[in-house]
Amino acid sequence: MRATRRRPYVGRVFALILLGSGCLTGVTTVLFGFGGGFITVPVVFAVVAATTGADAMHTAVATSTAVMVVNASWATVTQIRSGRLRREYLHPLITFIAVGSALGALAANSASDTVLHVLFIAYLAVTVVDSVVRRGFTDDRSRSEEVRPLSRFASTAGGVGIGAVASFLGVGGSVMTVPLLRRRGLPMAEAAAMANPLSVPVALVGTLVYALGARPEAHHPGQVGYVNLVAAAALLCGSLPTIAITRRVAGRVPDRVHAIAYVGFLVLVLVAMTITAVV
Repeated sequence: MRATRRRPYVGRVFALILLGSGCLTGVTTVLFGFGGGFITVPVVFAVVAATTGADAMHTAVATSTAVMVVNASWATVTQIRSGRLRREYLHPLITFIAVGSALGALAANSASDTVLHVLFIAYLAVTVVDSVVRRGFTDDRSRSEEVRPLSRFASTAGGVGIGAVASFLGVGGSVMTVPLLRRRGLPMAEAAAMANPLSVPVALVGTLVYALGARPEAHHPGQVGYVNLVAAAALLCGSLPTIAITRRVAGRVPDRVHAIAYVGFLVLVLVAMTITAVV
């Protein structure tokens, strides 16, 4: 009897956690260009692991890409209105990111939950170290006039690599596109803004592959393939209003503070994912 009575309460708690995480996702989508991956993956993983436990990491990654379709698209619209997008950096990078996204999502469908979890943690650790150790990311670019175009290699091979890793781990690609554009001389606000449209192809392609290419045993109630529709809806209820609010303050954050906050947030997610792996 006690277990039965606790289920509605537990369900409401998880719903509130997802809603609150969605609000935080909206903030990071605008400020850091994350689209939600670094928040939704750990949160959905924890919720699924605590409830059904079925394909928790696959479900987390797939649901993250589905949420990013909406978040990144809506944030792109708001960034266009703000005038922070530089179209010369979008093409052809966005095309090659789309190609890499399909490859990464297909590979993730064949990987185990443990492999995805470990690689997610390793990827975060490498990104944090690279951002701190290598020059060019935390430097103040608010007054810099040196803005360099992307090379052909960065747009083609780099784009495929970004798309493949991003869809494989469900992180949208911002964690690679932001440092890439940052080291080309863009201020943090513009680099984060550019990550939104560059995350859209990753999210679209990844969601289609995870929804339609999942193993037959991966289909559960409330899911389409690996995509958990209930979790995605709760996250979006929190993120969409927050995106509209956060866009008004995105350009007011000092450039170096913005960059350091980006790295600091990655460290928090790294700690959270490491704890879930150990527990």
